[in-house]
Amino acid sequence: MKMTPVIIGVIYVINRSHMKKKTKRGFSAFFNRFSNAVTRVTGTPWAFILAGLVILVWGITGPIFKFSDTWQLVINTGTTVVTFLMVFVIQHSQNKDTKAIQLKLNELIAANHDASNRLVSIEDLTDDELELIKKFYMHLAQVAKNENNIFSTHSLDEAKQNSAKKSKHKVKDTIKNT
Repeated sequence: MKMTPVIIGVIYVINRSHMKKKTKRGFSAFFNRFSNAVTRVTGTPWAFILAGLVILVWGITGPIFKFSDTWQLVINTGTTVVTFLMVFVIQHSQNKDTKAIQLKLNELIAANHDASNRLVSIEDLTDDELELIKKFYMHLAQVAKNENNIFSTHSLDEAKQNSAKKSKHKVKDTIKNT
């Protein structure tokens, strides 16, 4: 494979990421560290137990505060604020995880010579384009099921080749018939 500047740049970034990491500065780096810590902690059974205990304590204190509006406002405000902030923390973590998974899948597709490289960066397609490709793969699954051969392979590239062959035969048949 020819080493283009883009490939060299990617190799540099990958190799650099395995070296001692530079500490990033600024709000983005802080939020990244904060988000990682919060999602790691809040995803544990202990966080769930703590949240349950907070609600239990709140419920037990109801009679003490005579179930007042302020008593109700405390739990409503607290849960609303926590939920609002957690949406952004969780979304940040999800975006990071999704990006990492997509890059790993792209690497697997690019490394496999039998895989269709058209699927690299497929996440950038529109919903309609993704639905069209999904229908194609559902059709391929049905074809494979009908063939009753688990070793048969089908891909987007194979479909393109088959389409080209069909077009050639169609042109030849048209010429023959005229």
